[in-house]
Amino acid sequence: MLMKADQSTLLLIDVQERLMPAISESDAVAERCITLATIAGLLGVPAIATEQIPEKLGPNLEGVKELCNKTLEKTHFDACPDGLIDELPEGRQHIVIGGCETHVCMLQTALSLLDAGYKVWVVADATGSRSELDRDVALDRLHQSGARIVTTEMVAFEWMVHCKHPHFRDIQALIK
Repeated sequence: MLMKADQSTLLLIDVQERLMPAISESDAVAERCITLATIAGLLGVPAIATEQIPEKLGPNLEGVKELCNKTLEKTHFDACPDGLIDELPEGRQHIVIGGCETHVCMLQTALSLLDAGYKVWVVADATGSRSELDRDVALDRLHQSGARIVTTEMVAFEWMVHCKHPHFRDIQALIK
């Protein structure tokens, strides 16, 4: 099954200032999250971010804050009990998700979205945990639970559909 831009919502979990320094490969994860949000903006895909207790972990990185349409503050590791599903745009059943920590907040949120009937794509190169083992085990578990594991480039090209898309060159420049 292909991701479709007109059916998708981008969800970025907890890409927060005080959390990111502890994340393995944090610069690359943050860059990919910002790239995804930029692509979503170009293609009209709504982007939602979450922040886990921002008074302790700080706000999301500036690029994420600027590019997301909404930010949901949460105290649960799973964003759904804090109102995420109510914030998702109607008629968009494809959730493309990245962020941190892969094995905690992102995993629990993705599993709840799957349970709620959404189709979930986890962007592997836009996810991070403090430990790469935790990240890798979480990605395996998500795959076994029905999430599709993808990369930023896969998202970009599936959302664009063809090389004649008006934003093809802009998006190609972002991912190279």
